[in-house]
Amino acid sequence: MKLYIAEKPSLGRAIAAAIASTLGKANKNQQGYIECANGDVVSWCIGHILEQAPPENYDDKYKKWQFEHLPIIPEQWQLTAKATTRKQLTVLRKLVKQADSIVHAGDPDREGQLLVDEVIDYLKVTKTKKNNIKRLLVNDLNLSAVKHALTKMQSNNAFIPLSVSALARSRADWLYGINLTRAYTIQGQKVGFNSVLSVGRVQTPLLGLVVARDNEITNFVSKPFYEVIAHLKKNDNATPISFTAKWQPSEACKNYMDSDGRVLVKKLAENVVTRIKNQQAIVTALKKQQKKQAPPLPYSLSSLQIDAAKRFTMNAKLVLDVCQSLYEKHKLITYPRSDCRYLPNDQHKQANKILTMLANSTQTYSQEAKNADQTLKSKAWNNSKVSAHHAIIPTEKSVEKCHLNSFEKNIYQLIVRQYLAQFYPAYIYDETQVEITIAGGLFKTSAKTEKQQGWKVLFQTKNNKSVKTTKEKQTTNTEHLSEKILPPLKKGDHLYCENGEVLTKRTQPPKTFTDASLLAAMTNIARFVEDKNIKKILKDNDGLGTEATRAGIIELLFKRQFLQRVGKNIQATDIGKTLINALPDNATKPDMTAQWEAELNDISEKKSSYQHFMQPLTQILTQMITQASQQTLTGLPKIAFKPRRKISKRKAPKRKVA
Repeated sequence: MKLYIAEKPSLGRAIAAAIASTLGKANKNQQGYIECANGDVVSWCIGHILEQAPPENYDDKYKKWQFEHLPIIPEQWQLTAKATTRKQLTVLRKLVKQADSIVHAGDPDREGQLLVDEVIDYLKVTKTKKNNIKRLLVNDLNLSAVKHALTKMQSNNAFIPLSVSALARSRADWLYGINLTRAYTIQGQKVGFNSVLSVGRVQTPLLGLVVARDNEITNFVSKPFYEVIAHLKKNDNATPISFTAKWQPSEACKNYMDSDGRVLVKKLAENVVTRIKNQQAIVTALKKQQKKQAPPLPYSLSSLQIDAAKRFTMNAKLVLDVCQSLYEKHKLITYPRSDCRYLPNDQHKQANKILTMLANSTQTYSQEAKNADQTLKSKAWNNSKVSAHHAIIPTEKSVEKCHLNSFEKNIYQLIVRQYLAQFYPAYIYDETQVEITIAGGLFKTSAKTEKQQGWKVLFQTKNNKSVKTTKEKQTTNTEHLSEKILPPLKKGDHLYCENGEVLTKRTQPPKTFTDASLLAAMTNIARFVEDKNIKKILKDNDGLGTEATRAGIIELLFKRQFLQRVGKNIQATDIGKTLINALPDNATKPDMTAQWEAELNDISEKKSSYQHFMQPLTQILTQMITQASQQTLTGLPKIAFKPRRKISKRKAPKRKVA
């Protein structure tokens, strides 16, 4: 008997349905598993059905939180069965013993790999049987996709490094979170704060980012700065065209400028205006080039969450829940917890069916799908950029018979639009950059002329304005790339400066975090990392937390009352600020956890080892606990103890894990 172990019941049912379709015979539903006509069995976990054992499982003395017990470092790691899923573990125990061979069908990511592997280890599968385990990777729960995946199974041994990486993360997070949470909670109790002060290697740096931003805003002092605009004309036989150019201060003005190159002395700007009035100007440099902009890549989970937060004000947890529903319940999208924005080359063969389905729908994107060019192949299709899972895209299943709520409709349409963009041509425009000399001073202007809208037609709003992608918003400088009209110019042309104008502006504080910008900070954490070496490591592969955990981390900070919402803005509470102020810098900044992520990624790619990652932790924890013992957490509100609910004394079975 072959046993398939899926991560969730929904995946298990999809696998069983694919097997039944291939055999042409019906399955039999049993309690906790499905029996196929050929004798094979499909069962499942229910997410993590095992978890790291609490400290008291190692020693009863740890039931009481005391400083002298810290750091708690297990010699032999233990896993315990979750009480809510213990019954399913019993089912799996029986089936594993009966099985001749096993197929690992966890989700195609680091956690999905560990989730099933740890069950296999916990149930003491024999070495021979373990070496023959196959790995089934399913990104799409629709019948045809699962049947195709069943023909492409690999050896599970090839994915062991991914599992080891997840195991290292799980144990390191336990050590870090358990020890530092106990240390700072004990310190909080000394000032009357009798609630948990949780510390985590991801949640705490994220809180630190918010506190740092809040402090920047509070301490910000706005200062005026000045820009000079020249009003120019080209006089020729044609109708004169007026346009403007912006003054570029020279090196001689450096003493009157701030570090960002802004002029702080008004008299200097006024002097420039006086000098250029009614003066001749000459075009000293001109560069005109055609530029092409490729369509934005399909979504990863984080990029989807960011766009949904901006457009629909949906928080990260809500977007994740909606995606899970679209994937598991409706089967309209591929695996959603993906950190990848690329697609395997083979997937392009399915494009015809997906585009045909979208074109035949009654939805607003039907005509856009009809206009898509199926012969185009964007840079999204790239095998070298795809690991266990690919970008989130629509499946071949039609939405017509699905009853979607408003959230599901909005998210599905975003995913569809991003996919359709891959079959539209590039956005093309001409960019002209001009340098003009007036009275010895340098002025610059630029203009952009649209030649081909291409994929941007998909991103038009109701008033026909184009919705900018996240990347465009980060890189476009409206001062240097505007829609202004320039007269025909060439190098050496003589112009006339009618007058100059001083624009008075003020420096602006950084913006308060929102759901979108906080997620963007988590996915682009290198921007907040101070160490240049770590920045280099994280240039192409960074992130605070994982696609699957980011939403939960943000929600946890709200649950712990470390963060609060003020309208659309996210700010730190007094409790959150007090905790961050008491913690050592390395715990509140993303440098350390970003380095962890880089090392964990190295483990998954066989560039590093479990031991190399885990060994330094003991020393680090000891130092941080010593620092915690010296902190007084003044500023915390007094909170009385709440009586604990009575829980069952029945202990979960525990199993030592090497």
